[in-house]
Amino acid sequence: MPGCKRVHVFFSGRVQGVFFRAFTREVALRHGVKGWVRNLPDGRVEAVFEGDPAAVEAVLTACRKGPPLARVDRVDLEEEPCTGEFEDFEIRY
Repeated sequence: MPGCKRVHVFFSGRVQGVFFRAFTREVALRHGVKGWVRNLPDGRVEAVFEGDPAAVEAVLTACRKGPPLARVDRVDLEEEPCTGEFEDFEIRY
């Protein structure tokens, strides 16, 4: 898909119990980015962002900082081919 960027991201630090998922969804929706976010049992947060490359970068920039109570220590990301499978941005449980 031309003009599309997809990244699979893992955020480490104080990212659970600090509204990180809600913050991520809000930022993604504001930028028109689709995908999902969820907590992992090991304390990290996992997300997939797909959309306009500049919009995906804007979401990543915001999430590297996170909401006020969060502390993002590490961001591991891998670019993947866009699939167009998402209709929205959701919090997964």
